Amino acid sequence: MKIAVFASGNGSNFEVIAQAVAAGQIEAELTLLFCDNPKAFVLNRGEKHDVKTLCFSPKDFNNKTEYEKELTKIMLEHQIDLIVLAGYMRIIGPTLLDAFPNRIINIHPSLLPSFPGLHGIKDAYDYGVKITGITIHYIDAGVDTGPIIAQAATPILPEDTLESLEEKIHQLEHHWYPKVLADITRKKESDRK
Repeated sequence: MKIAVFASGNGSNFEVIAQAVAAGQIEAELTLLFCDNPKAFVLNRGEKHDVKTLCFSPKDFNNKTEYEKELTKIMLEHQIDLIVLAGYMRIIGPTLLDAFPNRIINIHPSLLPSFPGLHGIKDAYDYGVKITGITIHYIDAGVDTGPIIAQAATPILPEDTLESLEEKIHQLEHHWYPKVLADITRKKESDRK
């Protein structure tokens, strides 16, 4: 099974995925890292792990459809089976969704359906909920509305700051994303046989 990771920033989730693939915990080939931000640190991480890396911006195209057509063409050329979003800060449109139905996975820093969107951690913290967490889900046409694969929770303690909560969420992501991806790739591989 061939996977591509899409990322836009630091790439800490890409890092744990790459480590899990290298250790054989995720039975897949990490074929490609795509980044839409030429200044993102994730590009250094891709280079360190010797993963083929591509980077271009939607601004390089006339519209989102053209951008996603190019991405789809590249994914098909590399025979990508699964797209894994790891801090990819763009909404996936119909062009990619139609080409990869039920084959695009995202991780979101809240217990969906609560606190969807860009600031899930801050929104949960500001709202004052006592428990938050992460959600790993398939992508659909909505924003953070796709079928949920797994969730993990953490309490928000009275002494927590926004920064300490962000760290807790990152720890959950780094623990659970590789495990869930390992289960998904194992199941998809056995379904092929």
